[in-house]
Amino acid sequence: MPEFIGAVDQGTTSSRFLIFDKQGNLITHHQIELEQEYPRPGWVEHDPYKILESVLTCIENTIARFELMGHKISDIKGRLKWITRREIKANVDCVQLAIGITNQRETTLMWDRKTGKPLHNAIVWSDVRTDELVHQLKKRPDSDIVVDRCGLEITSYFSAVKLAWLLKNDKNVAEAAKEKRAAFGTVDSWLLYNLSGGADGGSHCTDVTNASRTLLMNLKSLKWDPELLKFFDIPDHVLPSLVSSSEKYGEVHKGVLKGVPITSCMGDQQAALLGQKCFDKGDAKSTFGTGAFMLFNTGTTAVKSSHGLITTVAFQLGRNAKPNYALEGSVAVAGSSLRWLRDNLRLIDSMEQVSELASRVQDTGGVYFVTAFSGLFAPYWRDDARGTMVGLTSYTNKYHLARATFESMSFQTRAILESMNLDATVPLKVLKVDGGVSNSDVAMQIQADLLGIEVHRPAMRETTALGVAIAAGLAVGVWKGVHELDQVNQKGTTVFVPHLDKEAREEKYQAWRRAVEASYNWTDVEC
Repeated sequence: MPEFIGAVDQGTTSSRFLIFDKQGNLITHHQIELEQEYPRPGWVEHDPYKILESVLTCIENTIARFELMGHKISDIKGRLKWITRREIKANVDCVQLAIGITNQRETTLMWDRKTGKPLHNAIVWSDVRTDELVHQLKKRPDSDIVVDRCGLEITSYFSAVKLAWLLKNDKNVAEAAKEKRAAFGTVDSWLLYNLSGGADGGSHCTDVTNASRTLLMNLKSLKWDPELLKFFDIPDHVLPSLVSSSEKYGEVHKGVLKGVPITSCMGDQQAALLGQKCFDKGDAKSTFGTGAFMLFNTGTTAVKSSHGLITTVAFQLGRNAKPNYALEGSVAVAGSSLRWLRDNLRLIDSMEQVSELASRVQDTGGVYFVTAFSGLFAPYWRDDARGTMVGLTSYTNKYHLARATFESMSFQTRAILESMNLDATVPLKVLKVDGGVSNSDVAMQIQADLLGIEVHRPAMRETTALGVAIAAGLAVGVWKGVHELDQVNQKGTTVFVPHLDKEAREEKYQAWRRAVEASYNWTDVEC
């Protein structure tokens, strides 16, 4: 009988539920946009209930479609393999099914473990309300212990500073923490807790890929680090338990998938690395979603970057398995810049329209767009940078702006690639890509031109959900090892070959670097 795997993919701007077969083919899915809340400039929040409701709605609608295709959920109730992500294995006709969770990372939630109710809106990873706190922490004489122990720089990006801010600035959170009833978690923890029962015995845990984004986990021991907790003044009783990326954490408490085991949990970018089948040292991928994230698998060794990248856990496929690590470069604004063109400038009616506009011109007419709406991440790490357009003339039109927006993602990816090549010592020759922006042929050709290497895009681009499905399937024996998946999602790969000559590429990149410098020093925060 056929085998299927389901994946909840909870991202920054949408939630999805997808069902795959054992060969990695996408069978059906449902997606809902997630409302963004901006209470103040630079602040970004999500309603925790809306996150949960969007996931549950996606599950119900996907299962309804699945049944219309001739499958019967009633035949496999309690025998599924699930998965959940940022943006499960719904095994209807076979013996097994499991759930995993893949999610937007770093986004920080606090809830009351007695009632299960949120204590505050989720503070999204791109939120910069903690900038002042970040710079106070960086000035401390003992601040070097942070990157040494967890592999991350102290920035507003990561969870610990958001948690510290909540403990200091929100009365409900502070009171609940004092009474030891506050629970902290990233989106994976919130979903896992609620899916497995919530206040009625729900599991409060997170996997090591998500924990490696908090500033609180020791990269070597894969445990919460007492010295880091002391540095950020965070009590250990609010923290979730640490688990691997592929094991049973609990079962679905109610709903159409009641009784289904939850067997995978991964941060979205690590899940995409797995979904792109970057199983081995030297493999790399870049996901172009709300932001853009390039990960380079460094094997079982945690490599410390000397060029502005961060060190993170790539995956740990089993409780007793050795972890794989990765170097990562993150771009805060990628696909969200297209949303900005649509919602703020009203320049387009749909984000897909950007490709059409960008294809009308051969270049940007000298325009460079640094999309530093909330600062610049790797390899710059400048909290004081802000969105900047340079080179505007009376000749500039919307076609140039559309193309400049695509180029901005590519230039930032180029900066990360250069750092990655220096840290890894072996230049990357091929970049695997996925994410919503990768659907644009125009954007990916620009990427190849500005990187000077081939860009490979798989036919099925839902690699984040596929990655967590792989981890869930491994936990319940659908596959015995990752290399059984070498041929999954191989057919129909599109290869983008660079067309721009080296001299023109370097000239454009040097102009971009001048534009980046122009984006600095636009806040009162010291650097």
